[in-house]
Amino acid sequence: MAHVLGVDSSTQSCKVVVVDAESGTVLRSGRAAHPEGTEVDPEAWWVALQAAIADAGGLDGISAVAVGGQQHGMVALDADGHVIRPALLWNDTRSAAAATDLVSEVGASEYAARTGVVPVASFTATKLRWLRDAEPDAAARVAAVALPHDWLTWRLRGYGPDNPDLEALTTDRSDASGTAYWGPDGYDRDLLTRALGHDAILPRVLGPLESAGTHDGIVFAPGAGDNAGAALGLGARPGDVVISLGTSGTVFAVTDEPIADPSGTVAGFADATGRMLPLVATLNAARVFDVVAQLLEADHDEFARLALKASPGADGVVLVPWFEGERTPDLPDAQASLSGLTLANTTRANLARAAIEGVLCGLANGLEAIRTLGVAPERILLIGGAAANPAVSGIAAQVFDRDVVVPAPAEYVALGAARQAASVLAGAWVEWPVDTKRTIAAATVPDIRAQYDRAATRRAEG
Repeated sequence: MAHVLGVDSSTQSCKVVVVDAESGTVLRSGRAAHPEGTEVDPEAWWVALQAAIADAGGLDGISAVAVGGQQHGMVALDADGHVIRPALLWNDTRSAAAATDLVSEVGASEYAARTGVVPVASFTATKLRWLRDAEPDAAARVAAVALPHDWLTWRLRGYGPDNPDLEALTTDRSDASGTAYWGPDGYDRDLLTRALGHDAILPRVLGPLESAGTHDGIVFAPGAGDNAGAALGLGARPGDVVISLGTSGTVFAVTDEPIADPSGTVAGFADATGRMLPLVATLNAARVFDVVAQLLEADHDEFARLALKASPGADGVVLVPWFEGERTPDLPDAQASLSGLTLANTTRANLARAAIEGVLCGLANGLEAIRTLGVAPERILLIGGAAANPAVSGIAAQVFDRDVVVPAPAEYVALGAARQAASVLAGAWVEWPVDTKRTIAAATVPDIRAQYDRAATRRAEG
């Protein structure tokens, strides 16, 4: 009976699951924290990965491994395999001006046609342009560019400064599609050179069930970006829309055909199976709940009780939750706003509910943008740590216009990576059951989004 190991190297931590390859049963798990901040030395991820694997019982008896990881992060390597500078993460907005420059040079429609995306500060290409402009000496030393999951897979396969074979770097189509220099025809070297200032080695893009190689008797699968990993873990198919509430908020659908949005709102990412994964991301999600709960001096259970005591629309109180700037809409320097307050409606309950409604309304607008490109959602899958909060899932059914399915809590990115590893071993996609915690029938209250949209428009314009 083969055992496989799946990794989720996310923004905040590294999670590992050891899974029975046939049944999908989780046998063991481990985790380790990542440093805070939007700029991180990749060595910290490597240390955390090793600690999480050890916490899960180590690699003895493991037949295959796959790494899922946060997308977009820039890992710049020199010719000797050393990391040149700390990685800029997806939520580092210092490259916003670089994104504007790239779009003005190439054109939004041209970018969308060539790569499926229009650069914003999150994407790797913009971080390379920032490096070229802000740290030209460092940029000149770049011999290879990898993403977090690419680099961790490379290290697990025995490479690094002591064995610096840069040509051995590999990735998958889902993570490559978030760089803004990869598209239907593969890597776009012109766009890479425009960003970095010169060409560089890029990870070889593996097919969905292609092995990255074997090391110490373990088969390595291609790995995936975190959203594609979650889609794999959930067994998402066309007609499914996944809404994930983590450090960031994401809305993504599974489609058979590529999608290109010249407005840049919807990123035409690829998934890990050969399909596409059109996606809208927001910078502000679960941490909004944390900060408002702290303000209210409430734990998560009390925060939920407060929010459920308030009426839909929070009696007119609206939180536009752009605490860390925002990616959708593309306002990297934006700030949050709280409006609609009166002496009568300024209550703890309304503040709690406004926080949840604000985050969900931003994601509902993302879903609407995906719809305008011809995607017809049949059901909504709500995942992430915050999805377990009964107020979040209950209010989601009032914000969205489809039934909300809440899968049982699980590490879906790590499970998706494990499923990929098991499938590479089997030579075909394995199917694992996904448990559903509850399904909440849509009970849409249109006024919630209407008042949010008015407040968000005012904030964006002012």
